[in-house]
Amino acid sequence: MSDQDKGTSDERGTVLLAQEGAVAVVTLSRPNALNALTWKMYEELEAHLTYLATAEHIRAIIIRGDGERALAAGTDISQFQGFSGVDGIAYEQRMDAIIDRLATMPQPVLAAIHGYAVGAGLIIATASDLRYATRAARFGAPMARTLGNCLSLKNYRRLAQALGAMRSKELLFTSRLLSAEEALQCGFLTAILDEEQLFAEVFEIAKRISTLAPLTIWASKEAFKRIEHEREGDEAAFADVLARVYGSADFAEGVQAYVEKRRPNWRGESQGK
Repeated sequence: MSDQDKGTSDERGTVLLAQEGAVAVVTLSRPNALNALTWKMYEELEAHLTYLATAEHIRAIIIRGDGERALAAGTDISQFQGFSGVDGIAYEQRMDAIIDRLATMPQPVLAAIHGYAVGAGLIIATASDLRYATRAARFGAPMARTLGNCLSLKNYRRLAQALGAMRSKELLFTSRLLSAEEALQCGFLTAILDEEQLFAEVFEIAKRISTLAPLTIWASKEAFKRIEHEREGDEAAFADVLARVYGSADFAEGVQAYVEKRRPNWRGESQGK
């Protein structure tokens, strides 16, 4: 498999793009930090997706994490220091744009999941068309235990559609992680695959998809996209919630506690101090 863009490996991580025939592989690469995404990685992910969206020779896309410990363990928390409510809105709008791009790719997107798919990792998996994982994979968005932030309305909707509203609320309210078996049972996972063969098997599935009628597959993706669009509401109406959470003392405390490696002291305070 030849690399389209090998990127550079540093503490900010990178997102790699490789192509073999009609299959593209996007790899989130920051293995020492469980592939937690930095602003640089988000920019590279968006650039690769923008390129692939118009790459007519690409018929299927695989997204994976570097190593065997995680697809991605969320967004790098240290980047949230000093965030305000306005910053929170801008961040979630930026994430919406990138995840929308992933969710609306003209080609089928297959997620190959080792280990953790948490926070942004969970949302990336949720925006994929097909999801394959190993038995050790874990899924969740434990924000109520860690940072005290929230998702955008679009991402709450994605979770509800992929996991079901009640299961999504349980995970969000309790901060527990969903096992691969539970994810399979509730229809979130397409299949659980062998640890050592995960990528090889997902690549074979992507390769098979790439040999089938592209317009039929495109029409199927377009149909589901339009079905989902019919349920969408006014995203701007949720901005007040984003501002309150990201501008709160609790969120600032969650970020600071992470940096200081201690447990957060939640107070339920809406205004930062």
